[in-house]
Amino acid sequence: MAHDLSDAQLADRICQGDGHEAEAELVRRMAPRIRLYGLRHLRDESAAEDLMQDVLINTIEALRAGRLRDPEKLASFVLGTCRMTVLDLRRGAQRRAQLLETFGADLHSAARQPEPALDRERLAHCVESLKERERTVIVMSYFDEQTGSGVASFLGLSEANVRVIRHRAVNNLRECMGAAE
Repeated sequence: MAHDLSDAQLADRICQGDGHEAEAELVRRMAPRIRLYGLRHLRDESAAEDLMQDVLINTIEALRAGRLRDPEKLASFVLGTCRMTVLDLRRGAQRRAQLLETFGADLHSAARQPEPALDRERLAHCVESLKERERTVIVMSYFDEQTGSGVASFLGLSEANVRVIRHRAVNNLRECMGAAE
């Protein structure tokens, strides 16, 4: 039984590919320790749970690949993986804080700018003013969400022809809406 094995024997069994029962025992033994480490250092329940999953996955992958040099030091390996993962999380948080400090004002002002309201009546008028084929391509492409090949087969056209018609119709709509580039 796997629960009778030492950490070194457990690591050896996982390394040899003899693993589902051994991996389950590893999780049973190490998960509470990793979770406590996460709670102590991250001070957040969900972050501790995430840390536990990440460390266990990394540990099992390392054992399967035979990257643990000394199976006697399995607990030390897990602790080191916890430390490195927490350091990476903190570095990422520091980077985000620095980026927000540097660019936050720009992001905040960009987020505040409201998008221009869509003039639905004007758009409806512009769509109605398109030629029938252009209108059909636009409606099928954007309202019915048909692919270019679906529109082409329905209208008896080539896909290239549909793309050209759609491009011209969109340009006509832009001009009509006053958004021409």
